[in-house]
Amino acid sequence: MLGLNTTTQRLISTRQIALLIVLLTSITISLKGEPDNNGERTQSDSSIFTVIPQLRYQYPDSSLSLLNRAYDSFISQGDTLQAIKTLFIYANINGNLANYKDAYDKLWKGLALADEAKLEKQKALLYIEIGRYYSFYKKRKKALEYFQISLELNQKLLREGKINQAELVGNHYAFVSTYRELDDFPLAKKHLDSCFYYFDSQLSPIDKAYLEFESACISNAEEKYAEALKGFNKAHSWFESNDPSYLVLFYTYKGEALEGLNRWDESESFYRKALDISREYKMHIDFSPIVHEKLSELYLKKGDFKAAYTSLKAVKDLDAAFFDSRSAKNRSLLEIQDAFRMEQKAQQELIKEQKLERLEHEKDVWFLQRVIGVVSILFIITLSYLYFSYIRANYRAEKEILRKEKELELANANEVLEVKNKELAASALKLIEKDENLSLLKNKIKEADGDLKPNELKKIVRSISVSNDHNWKEFETRFVAVNKGFYENMKNKFPKLSQKDLKLCALIKLNFSCKEMAKLLGISVESAHTSRYRLRKKLNLTRDINLTEFIARI
Repeated sequence: MLGLNTTTQRLISTRQIALLIVLLTSITISLKGEPDNNGERTQSDSSIFTVIPQLRYQYPDSSLSLLNRAYDSFISQGDTLQAIKTLFIYANINGNLANYKDAYDKLWKGLALADEAKLEKQKALLYIEIGRYYSFYKKRKKALEYFQISLELNQKLLREGKINQAELVGNHYAFVSTYRELDDFPLAKKHLDSCFYYFDSQLSPIDKAYLEFESACISNAEEKYAEALKGFNKAHSWFESNDPSYLVLFYTYKGEALEGLNRWDESESFYRKALDISREYKMHIDFSPIVHEKLSELYLKKGDFKAAYTSLKAVKDLDAAFFDSRSAKNRSLLEIQDAFRMEQKAQQELIKEQKLERLEHEKDVWFLQRVIGVVSILFIITLSYLYFSYIRANYRAEKEILRKEKELELANANEVLEVKNKELAASALKLIEKDENLSLLKNKIKEADGDLKPNELKKIVRSISVSNDHNWKEFETRFVAVNKGFYENMKNKFPKLSQKDLKLCALIKLNFSCKEMAKLLGISVESAHTSRYRLRKKLNLTRDINLTEFIARI
């Protein structure tokens, strides 16, 4: 309306009133409905949602009145979905007018309807809006709690195939805008990345221009003002055409980018535009304290202290009106959280009492804190010592058990080896005894004067063969199987030992006597003694070392 003369303003005002009357009449008729062929009334479901966007900016009170009537009509028809939609729009209009109590009430009523009708998608949308109202009062934890509930609902719907993943953009966008307002830009950036990841121009519930706007705001926070300005300029035309009331926020943050580039006059101009848009559309009026605060800071930079003071006073007055619990707008909002308020009051009284007690007993508390600290440290040190002692003792016990198990295994192995060697020695002795018997039989047959014919006698003698070689090979095969690695160990320690020496070592290990060795090797007893003597020399053994014990240890 700026720059228009009085006559023109009156003409426009008259036209607006006429338009309002026509619209109200058409909506009233639509809501009353006309009888159909069965005598029942019908209603144009979409008429209210078509007309309200034309009314809400200039005639918000009339829009709210129509929405109330539409809600009653939808409820009487049992159309829960449309009823929830009217409550949602009603809350949005009141929220932009900073009538938070009414907005809050309508959202909770919508949530109750959605829950009863099991409309999970609508519940997810309502939880986001409820969370936003908590964020306006910097109740971060509660706001994020409701956003998370909404996100989990939509993720469940996504898994069930009831929504597309592009619809998750709305959830992440709620986090982005809230974190921006709370000046937590790293988390805002994280969720903005998720928005771009899930974004689909056909399916996402918000336009890409909002994401570009948030991206530019983050660039502002990172002091990348030139980059931010490019982002704002890119999205500007879309907001002018599609959501002019949002220019309140848009111009504010664009002014911030210009201020960062030291283009102060342009910055002031955009701050002023933001306030004009808020007044013109009667939207985002609760954002005006932020705009005045930025103007105040800008005027201080420019040295205009009077204007800075005026803006700062406006900040104080507006902030008190919109966010102070004493204001008429917010008193009723806080009353719906009566239990919470009473608890807060009780806590404040308790804090006062505790503060007085602290002042009275400050020295005692200080001493007690120190004692508790020392005791805690000693307790931790003692606990740590006991723990490490336990670990160390446990380690030693396990080590001792392993050692004993090893010794037992070794003892068992030695016992088994000894038994097998005894069996091997007994087997060798049997071979010797067999050979002796065969030799004796052979000699007796030779000397026999019986009736045997010479040719038959010779044939029997030839069949009885005494083979020391065969006996030794059979013995050696069994010995090597029982005493694995014995020959290899002997060769490694005494490389000069011959094959004959190794045979002798094997028989000595089994504790054979010289007579038994002689029979098994097919040599005389004297030769066996000589071989033992030569073996001692090769092993470099002195007289005080027992040959049999020495070889048994290898």
